[in-house]
Amino acid sequence: MSAQFPELAGMTRTAVRLHPVPGKPTVHDSSVGGPLLWPADEPWPRFEPPHAPFMPVTTLADIRKLRALLAVPKRTVPEQYAVERLMDGYDLEDMPSSGPMPLIPVAQLYARDVPGLPFPEGTDVLQVLWLPLPDIEGCWPAVQLRWRAAAEVREVLAEPPEPAYVELDEHVPQPCVLQPERIREFPPLHLLVKELQQRVMAWSERTSLEYQWELSVAAGWKAGGWPAEFSFRDPASPGELCCGECGGPVEALLTISGGECGAGSGSWAAVELQALVEADPNAYPGVYEPTQVQIGRGYVLQFYYCLADPRHLPRTIMQ
Repeated sequence: MSAQFPELAGMTRTAVRLHPVPGKPTVHDSSVGGPLLWPADEPWPRFEPPHAPFMPVTTLADIRKLRALLAVPKRTVPEQYAVERLMDGYDLEDMPSSGPMPLIPVAQLYARDVPGLPFPEGTDVLQVLWLPLPDIEGCWPAVQLRWRAAAEVREVLAEPPEPAYVELDEHVPQPCVLQPERIREFPPLHLLVKELQQRVMAWSERTSLEYQWELSVAAGWKAGGWPAEFSFRDPASPGELCCGECGGPVEALLTISGGECGAGSGSWAAVELQALVEADPNAYPGVYEPTQVQIGRGYVLQFYYCLADPRHLPRTIMQ
């Protein structure tokens, strides 16, 4: 691309594709949905949902049971009955009164595995937590970051608290280990000046290569890099791209996606994943959806951090 469009050469950004793979991460690993290196004497973050659920709810324990059963190729009749029961969920009145509920781990990234993130001085671990609500856009305590120094954690919290119920199982990540890969990204199409946009689009038509889906912004879970191309909505406005605590500018930190390859093609699919698909195309879950997270109708959730203080609450935007 740089040879065809020299203007793009100075606009590339480094990103780290996380390549989550279902596994059993420990607190000492970078992970998605895995346990966190959390000090035993530090309060666990909590948040009270702003409204009651509009649908049946479930629990983290039942989500784990259901996913384990769905992974069984040939279920017995009792197992199938159990699947149906678990999928029905519970009425809210059947659940214990909760009040503020504990957030759940989304990701833990060590600087050794994911360099280039804006780690505040003296820290080397980024932890991302949220409460799995249907709406997780905005800048509010339902989504939080923790930056910490691993060496300062003397005693790890053995049994983190869990929310009394979960509204949306699609926002509960399956524990995954990571296989980080550093890449260079070109900016999304909507951030190019109009004249360059037109030239890139004309080149894409001639070559049958989709700049947006195949060449610019990587698909899947990633840290850093360019924010995702907009999909169902217009690009984020300047009023949205600001810190909710201080009003200052923000920058792309983390991208969460349901799939590990682009919506328009499989160009971002790792060779290893393609081999797994060929070996067992009917495996559950699909190898392109290892975290079992889905954002909206197949969109991505972009996390932005405050440039003035990365410890501020992140801004999240669905794109």
